[in-house]
Amino acid sequence: MKARGMDLWQAWNLAEASTSVLSSPGFHSLILQLATPHHHKLPYSTTSPFLRVSIKMSRSAREISSPAEWSTVVEGTKVCVVLFYSPSNAASLEAIHILEHHSQGLEGRGTVLELAKVNVDEVKAIKSAYSITKLPTTMLFRNGKEVDKVSGDNIPRLTQLIEKVKQAVDSETTKKASGSANSWKGAALPRGYVDITDQVELNRSELLNFDTETGGVRALLSSEKPSALSGGKATAKDWVESDTDDQLLLFMPFQSMLKLHTLQITSLPPTDDDDDEAPMRPKTIKLFVNKSHNLGFDEAEDLQATQDIELSESDWNKEGTASIPLRYVRFQNIDSLVLFVVNGDGDSEKVRIDRLRLIGESGSARDMGKLEKVGDLPGE
Repeated sequence: MKARGMDLWQAWNLAEASTSVLSSPGFHSLILQLATPHHHKLPYSTTSPFLRVSIKMSRSAREISSPAEWSTVVEGTKVCVVLFYSPSNAASLEAIHILEHHSQGLEGRGTVLELAKVNVDEVKAIKSAYSITKLPTTMLFRNGKEVDKVSGDNIPRLTQLIEKVKQAVDSETTKKASGSANSWKGAALPRGYVDITDQVELNRSELLNFDTETGGVRALLSSEKPSALSGGKATAKDWVESDTDDQLLLFMPFQSMLKLHTLQITSLPPTDDDDDEAPMRPKTIKLFVNKSHNLGFDEAEDLQATQDIELSESDWNKEGTASIPLRYVRFQNIDSLVLFVVNGDGDSEKVRIDRLRLIGESGSARDMGKLEKVGDLPGE
């Protein structure tokens, strides 16, 4: 890069450099101001003593500035690489450059992979907790647990570690995407998010007031196409109907901490049935998060919901599916979901749900004895 015949690095050698770093969630901006000594005559004319260069990068490594943020990032991410550094340490600055370089292109990874850094001069509590004595030090965490460590000025080892982690996560993500592509979808997924319905712990889930002659929780969360869409009159009862009235109460604990973005509900009641008792679609729904067990119906009626949902006829697509966007900030790091169908959209005493899909991001596993393999990572 040259400035009217003068190489930028030549200008740098003549100048005193001051840097300021501006960060925001979407980009990292670096502004270099080169102040030239007055006794040097620059080989181009300028009205300002400053040569200004702006560099914008799409993403930067996340700066962890407190123990609380450490818990959120490291424990809420499947795979996390953390660099401990000091601005006064030359080797640290080189390591930061490597980390920032590999942070590019990580948009959309969410809670799958995070590259982060900790200034040990500012956050001494974390430095002490992990006995950091050499700088820079890089640590690799899987589901909040340390599995590898690179201490001291070992840039080749650091580079190798980060590249191996990225390749392993990419491979696992590709496998999951391939498997997800083969499952039935009642509606398109929001961009940047995936189907995380498989994170529900089926053995601990509970569904109240459902007709036992129809399906249960496994039918609701099945990845198969509903039999009602197979053509003709459905015979396999792979759906759920309420029993004594039009209410259902479903408790779903998760295998990992989730960030829930969208709820997709498929309801396919018969359209050619004149029976007044034919089931109907749900209309009013209440959602509750982070409950250790299911609620009672009276409790669910009275308790303030994390989100209240009111569905109308226009919300259902041709596949009988309603995509419900959630207030994302309220559904961060949740370990369970209670879905309460308050009533249906008609006068029947039965409500019907064929499929339920959870869309979002999954994070660290809650049960360390049932870790999901991320890939060929150190420590596995």
